[in-house]
Formats: sequence, C-alpha cells, structure tokens
Amino acid sequence: MGKLREKLDECSLPAALDAVGERWSFLILRAAFNGLHHFEEFQSELGIARNILANRLAKLVQVGIMQREPMPDDRRKIQYTLTAKGAALLPTMIAMRQWGERWETCVPAYPVLVDCIDHRPVQPIAVLSHDGRALELGDLLWALPADIARDPNEAIAAE
Repeated sequence: MGKLREKLDECSLPAALDAVGERWSFLILRAAFNGLHHFEEFQSELGIARNILANRLAKLVQVGIMQREPMPDDRRKIQYTLTAKGAALLPTMIAMRQWGERWETCVPAYPVLVDCIDHRPVQPIAVLSHDGRALELGDLLWALPADIARDPNEAIAAE
C-alpha cells in the first residue's frame, strides 16, 4: 500500500479492538442487531456464562457502544440497546459475516440479510473511492493530510 507506512501508535485499529475485539462482544452485538435487549435473552441465545456476559455487557456500556437503561413499563427490568456508536458498527458486522461466508464456512449464511424495501440481498461490503468505485488492496496507499487531493479535478501523481 505504498511507501508511507501507518505507525501502530497512530493507528485507530488497536483502540477499536480494545472496545469490541473479542469474540463474545461481537456475538453480543450480533444479538443486539437482531433485536435482543435483555440479559436473559442474550444468555439464552448465546449460551454464554452469566459472569462473562455481565462483564462483556459492562464493557460495551463503558465504551459507549451499548446503553443500559430501565424498561419504561417496569423500571426494575433492565434493557441494553445500541447507541449511535454501536449502530455505526453495522457495516463492520456485515463485512465480518460476509467474510466468514466466503472464507470460513464457504456457504451463504441463513437467513439472508435483505433490504427491507425490496427484500433483495445486500451487496458485499466494499471499500469505495470518493466516486463510488470499489477498491482493492493494490488501489490504496497511505497519504499525509497535506498530500490529499481536495479538488476533484486535482490528482496527486503516484511516485
């Protein structure tokens, strides 16, 4: 990806992995995206030990990915919901699912994720250029902010 390399201490990936980079956390998020909200639902659906579930939910709440709040109709019951920060993980979750279908299970997942308007399957997640072109690894390079083209007609010549 070019001569310039991303330094680990300047990369945001470690911070993202600290927030959600653990198997149970991803499965809890998957369950939340599928409409689960209660501790018992997560525990039953995932078969996760109660102490591990409590720990992972607490971590997801602590980092602002989920929120913990009393149920409006019974304030003794607690529900967990995705925050805007958590909902922003949707493309990541779909990309991981699609990657698993292609490279690990080698079969399409069931049920199929579809658009609620026309019930057609979603497209594969891709890295897109500013004009919508799908980019592959060889199409990418790291650039310093001063070297980024601002004008659509301006292009930085590759060295």
